[in-house]
Amino acid sequence: MKSYQELIAEAQAVITTVTVADAAAQVGTAEVIFVDLRNEGELAYTGVIPGAIHVPRGILESVIDPTSPYYNPLFGSGKTFLFYCASGRRSALATQRAQEMGLTEVAHIGGGLKAWKEAGYALDPYQKP
Repeated sequence: MKSYQELIAEAQAVITTVTVADAAAQVGTAEVIFVDLRNEGELAYTGVIPGAIHVPRGILESVIDPTSPYYNPLFGSGKTFLFYCASGRRSALATQRAQEMGLTEVAHIGGGLKAWKEAGYALDPYQKP
């Protein structure tokens, strides 16, 4: 059986990791969509990167797949997606899975929201849709 750490290492070998500084420079650009993969309780507690959309990790595959009843057409828009979670582990695995599903313009933020906060970048309060 592979460990969680082994799976993360395998994912990191085949995905693009963006630094928090590079990610922060893309906040507000029309061609980049930030995707927060954390659960709703985490969002309410810490806030979100400005402009991020929320897609819980547990339903990511169903919102990417155009044959799914839960498909979100945003994932077929040709935009670039920056995934993030609390520490960068879930987002690394999610980025790998999204690539396997055919999403080409996808990366994750190394270190996740923890690194974002440590660097002093702004967060918006979470607004439940």
